[in-house]
Amino acid sequence: MSDHSPATGKDTKDTAGTAENRAPEKPLHFIQQIIRKDIESGQVQQVVTRFPPEPNGYLHIGHAKSICLNFGMAEEFGGVCHLRFDDTNPEKENEEYVNAIKADVQWLGFEWGGPVRYTSDYFQNLYDWALHLIREGKAYVCDLSPDQAREYRGTLTEPGRNSPYRDRSVEENLERFEKMRRGEFAEGECVLRARIDMAAPNMNLRDPIIYRIKKAHHHHTGDTWSIYPSYDFAHGQSDALEGITHSICTLEFEDHRPLYDWFIENLPVPARPRQYEFARLNVNYTITSKRKLKQLVDEGHVDGWDDPRMPTISGMRRRGYPPEALRNFCTAIGVTRSDSVVDVGMLEYAVRDHLDKNAPRAMCVLHPLKVTLTNYPSDRIEEMRAPGHPNRDDFSERVLPFTHTLYIEQDDFREEANKKYKRLVLGKRVRLRNAYVIEADEAIKNDEGEVIEVRARIIEDTLGKDPQDGVKPKGVIHWVSATHHLNCEVRLYDRLFSDPSPDSGGKDFLQAINPDSLKILESCKAEISLAGAKVGNHFQFERSGYFCLDSKYSTIDKPVFNRTIELRDTWAKMDQQ
Repeated sequence: MSDHSPATGKDTKDTAGTAENRAPEKPLHFIQQIIRKDIESGQVQQVVTRFPPEPNGYLHIGHAKSICLNFGMAEEFGGVCHLRFDDTNPEKENEEYVNAIKADVQWLGFEWGGPVRYTSDYFQNLYDWALHLIREGKAYVCDLSPDQAREYRGTLTEPGRNSPYRDRSVEENLERFEKMRRGEFAEGECVLRARIDMAAPNMNLRDPIIYRIKKAHHHHTGDTWSIYPSYDFAHGQSDALEGITHSICTLEFEDHRPLYDWFIENLPVPARPRQYEFARLNVNYTITSKRKLKQLVDEGHVDGWDDPRMPTISGMRRRGYPPEALRNFCTAIGVTRSDSVVDVGMLEYAVRDHLDKNAPRAMCVLHPLKVTLTNYPSDRIEEMRAPGHPNRDDFSERVLPFTHTLYIEQDDFREEANKKYKRLVLGKRVRLRNAYVIEADEAIKNDEGEVIEVRARIIEDTLGKDPQDGVKPKGVIHWVSATHHLNCEVRLYDRLFSDPSPDSGGKDFLQAINPDSLKILESCKAEISLAGAKVGNHFQFERSGYFCLDSKYSTIDKPVFNRTIELRDTWAKMDQQ
C-alpha cells in the first residue's frame, strides 16, 4: 500500500505503521503550497526555479537561505534550478566572484540544471525588446540629468512630472537609442526609460530606467556593449527566456513585482513567469551588506572574503561549518513573509549539533605544561586505545603513545585549589583521559615564579579503573605525549561583532568589531593521529571545541587548525546580562 506525497506528487511507501503512531507531517510553507497547487491544477508541468546572484561579491548567510529555497523547491518537486548570474553592472563584477559563487552552491550540495547562465547571454534579446517598446510608444530616450530625474520623479506623497523628452517621436527615440549603443553619448548623458505613469502610487512605475550608458569592460561580453539593461528590465525577461515557473525572491522586491509584470505583459516573451517574495534572512551579531563586507575586506579588518569570522559562505566553509548544518538551519527557520531577526545561536546550535554527532574525537593541548612521570621508565612507550567517537562504532579507534613526559593544559594544574576544582593539584590525583591516574608531587618554577613543569607519579594498575586504595581521582584531563605529538598552530575564532545589531540606527559597524574575535596560539601540541588530517575533516578537540584544518595557511610542516565553534554556547549568559 502506498500514500501520495502532498509535496512531490510521488508515491511513497508507508513504512511508519498506522496513522496513530506516525509523526505528524510538517505543514508546508506558503511557497510549497503555491507550487503544489500549480502542479495539481496542471498549470505547471515541470518546476523551474533560478538562483540569480550578482557577481559583485561573495555570497553570505542570507544567500544560503535563498539557495536552499530555490534549489530545494526544484529538488523537492522533481524540477530543475538554474544558476544565472545577474551581470548587468560591469564595473563591480569579475570572474573571481563568479567562481566563488559556483563553488558555494556546489559546497552546499546543489547542482544547477543545464549550463551556468548569464543575463549577458540575453543582451541581444533585451536590446531587441527595448526596440520593441520604443516602436510601441512605450519607451523613450530621456536627457534629464540624474539630479533632474530625481526632482521630476516626485515623492511618496506627490506625483512625478513628465520628462520634457517623454513625447519624442518613435523615429527620434530609435535613432538616439542606436547612438547610445554605438557609444556616441557620454555616461549619464541620457537613458532609456519605460513610458508608464509618472503619477503612479508605486514609484517603481514612474517611467523607470531600462537602459543606461556604461563604458566599462564586461567580464563576460568584453567590450561588445556600451549600454546595459537595468535589473528590473533584465530579470523578468531572463526568467521568461529560461521558462522559469516560480521566480522566488526576497520581500524588498515586492514593490517591483508590478513592474516585473508590466514588462512581461508588454513584450513578446516566450513564457509568463510569476514572482513570489519571501522574508530575507536577518541574523543578529551579523551584517550582510555587500558594501560593508567589502569594506571590511578592503580596509584589512578581516583576512579576505573567506575569513572564518565573515558571514560569507566561503568564510563559514573555511571555519569548518558543515554544509549539512547550514541546510538544517535554513530548514529550521522556515519560509514566511514576515521579516524578523534570527538569533545567530540557532545557526551555532545547528553546527554544534551536526559536529557532535559526526566529528571524530582527538586531544590537543592549547597551552602546554610539561608533566614528568617520575616512576615511569624514560624509554618506555605504551599504546593507549581511545574510541574515535563515544557513540559510533563506525569510527576507527585511536592509538595514543604514552611516555615518560607529557603535556597537559596550563589551566589543568594548580598548586592549591578548593574542592570545586576538579583537575590536577599538588598532592591530589586526576585521571589522564584513556590512560592512568596520576598524582602531582612537585611544581618546578622559572625565575619569574611561573610553573614550567609538574612532577607526578602514575598510580599503578589504574588503566580503565579507579585506584584500589579507594582514593578516587578528582577529575579527568586531556594530554599528549611530549615526545610523540604533532606541533600545530590553533586559531580560536569567535563572533566578529560584539553588538547584536552592529549596523542599526546609524551606528559605525566598525566600532562593534569584537577585539577577541581571533586569538592565534602558535605552540599547540596535538595527538599524533592528527598528522593525517585533511582539509574538510572535522574534529572535536576534547574539552576544547570543534576544529578543522585551515585551507589557507596549513602546511605539511605546520598544520593550522581553526576552531569552528566551542562545545557550549558561551554567549548565552553574556546576552542575558
